[in-house]
Amino acid sequence: MKLKDQFIFVKQNMKKNRTRVFMTILATAMSVAFLIVLASVGFGLHRSIIKETMERRIVTEIEVHGKEDEKTGEYVRLTDKDVKVFEKLENVKAVTRRKALGQNGLYEIDGYQTNAETLVAHMPSEVKAGMELSEGRIPNKENEVVVGYHFSKELRSKDAQEGDIYNEKGEIKEEFRYKGSLLGKKITYNAIKLENGKEVYKPIEVKIVGIRKKPTKEWLFDNTVFASESFLKMIEEYAGTPRGVPEDPNTNSSSDPETNIGDYDQVRVYAKNLEAVQAVTKELEAKKYGTYSVVNELKEINIMFTIIKVGLIFIGTIAIIIASIGIYNTMTMAITERAPDIGIMKAIGANPKTIKSIFLLESSYIGLVGAAIGTIIAYVISFVVNFGFPLIIKQAFGENPPEELIFSHIPFTLPLISFIICYVVTIISGYRPAQRATKVDVLQAMRREV
Repeated sequence: MKLKDQFIFVKQNMKKNRTRVFMTILATAMSVAFLIVLASVGFGLHRSIIKETMERRIVTEIEVHGKEDEKTGEYVRLTDKDVKVFEKLENVKAVTRRKALGQNGLYEIDGYQTNAETLVAHMPSEVKAGMELSEGRIPNKENEVVVGYHFSKELRSKDAQEGDIYNEKGEIKEEFRYKGSLLGKKITYNAIKLENGKEVYKPIEVKIVGIRKKPTKEWLFDNTVFASESFLKMIEEYAGTPRGVPEDPNTNSSSDPETNIGDYDQVRVYAKNLEAVQAVTKELEAKKYGTYSVVNELKEINIMFTIIKVGLIFIGTIAIIIASIGIYNTMTMAITERAPDIGIMKAIGANPKTIKSIFLLESSYIGLVGAAIGTIIAYVISFVVNFGFPLIIKQAFGENPPEELIFSHIPFTLPLISFIICYVVTIISGYRPAQRATKVDVLQAMRREV
């Protein structure tokens, strides 16, 4: 008996019990839909976090914390010697290095002021690494600086009382906020040094020639000032301490202006592409450097969500196993009802394997049709969930969920896994009834027909 004939025979027999077969297919479809939708939550959250991580950080960036000391096992700060080692590595595009100013100095312009972190950066490497500006240009002179996107938004009137500056949202009130353009303006930094326990200030004038690009995330705040090495030297000479850390030389004899000269607070290596990040990281770790990159973060995220997704698929599989009881029951009843047909098939010389394959084909048909319908239902539910959940959260809690949050995501592999699981389960549930069909006694079956 050809496969085509077997299929026609199966369809004819299934039509005789449409209601029972339909309910069995429906139960299978719902169980498959449950598996896919349940697992899609894990896939959706995974995708959301990966997207968030990739947007939040430059994917080719590798942070280098320091180099492990062979004697003490502790990490020591990086110097120009280490930077040269990094620049010689294969697949390295740029190496940025920054020094943090040791005093949180006050910047002033036209009766407005703000406190901001100052970083001394190597501008050529920053440009090579991809520093972007919303306005202006990169500094090329000693007294030029680049400020963060939110620097102007933090400038407040010097005449305002401390308790009146901020509104309920923690923002500077409109009447106290700086409203002019900063580009091309000169701004004064008040360098600090201690003399006999008192702070003494020296105004140092710099020119703002560039403003950094707005951060990709609304919650990120960039109020940093990027200055040159010569700016740092002026601060150190005035304060008499490394990085301009406010220390009184008359009361603290441990201060040494030569300490930590050339050491960097932040060193980042930028690979040429994402594929090269892992190779560069391994090479740095082999040289005893402490590293951290987005690849490390993605590995941890992937491991965690793989476990979650496997768990959700396992729970969904239980639903399919429960639905398989219905398939087993349907097939058992089908064999009882079709005993005369089986008897006739055996009487005319049908092979037991053919009889078994007919019933396995029927159980497979039920399972695969159910899986196909369940997959369609799952995609519809996934669409409704992604569209409706943000509205529900907004109405119920009065807050908007993150734009990049995906509640449900169904990759191609998930329906494929569901089809495989469903097919295997339905074959197993239909195997026992099919085996029984081959053992039907011909005489008893024919007698029942008579």
